[in-house]
Amino acid sequence: QVQLVESGGGSVQAGESLNLSCVDSGGFYSGNAMAWYRQAPGKQRDLVAALTSFGVTIYDDSVKGRFILSRDKAKGTLTLQMNNLKPEDTAVYYCNKYPAFKYNDWGQGTQVTVSS
Repeated sequence: QVQLVESGGGSVQAGESLNLSCVDSGGFYSGNAMAWYRQAPGKQRDLVAALTSFGVTIYDDSVKGRFILSRDKAKGTLTLQMNNLKPEDTAVYYCNKYPAFKYNDWGQGTQVTVSS
């Protein structure tokens, strides 16, 4: 049973910001490293940003300097602050443990659409 719920997506213009939120309502993932992933139409799902078990935050090169990942374990939330959005950021965004694979449970995701 999937217990991760993503929200905060929307349609914005290039240069604008969005704040994505992921809630682990059951606390099932509290012991896991967590990450945000995204899947653009016709493409595979890729890692966007992850907070590793060592407390290190890693970002895909395409979002470095624009996106900020944070986590509140007490609240069971994982947040992705996305600034200076670009059309190429358009995708469905998912949160999950890190690393995660196709066979893991995935939520519905949240759609982000950036127009130029």
